[in-house]
Amino acid sequence: MWPFDIFKKKPKELYPESLWTVETGTSEIRVTDQAGKTSSIAFSDLAGVAIETNDSGPWGADVWWMIFDSEGRMACAFPQGASGEKIALEKLMALPGFDHQRMIEAMASTSNAVFPVWQKGE
Repeated sequence: MWPFDIFKKKPKELYPESLWTVETGTSEIRVTDQAGKTSSIAFSDLAGVAIETNDSGPWGADVWWMIFDSEGRMACAFPQGASGEKIALEKLMALPGFDHQRMIEAMASTSNAVFPVWQKGE
């Protein structure tokens, strides 16, 4: 084994977070939770994105992405580590006016808190 082969290993998936699936298409985000319940939102109906953190880590899902519709209702949510999250996060972080600094604050949080990172029209 070449000494640097250890860097080629695929990172371990988070459990149970990886039981959630996020599918990102050109027109919507669809989330299926660990029980098989599916929720979705069209990008045209997207009105807000927030990150919720809690103090359950490292044993619990301590970072959640919450996506809101134009009525202020949570349309879907998924934990950090969900299968397929990479493409969804790239799309969300590319929204005009996305607050990357606020996202960094959320990722450093170990408290019970909510960090709004994007709102339509801001």
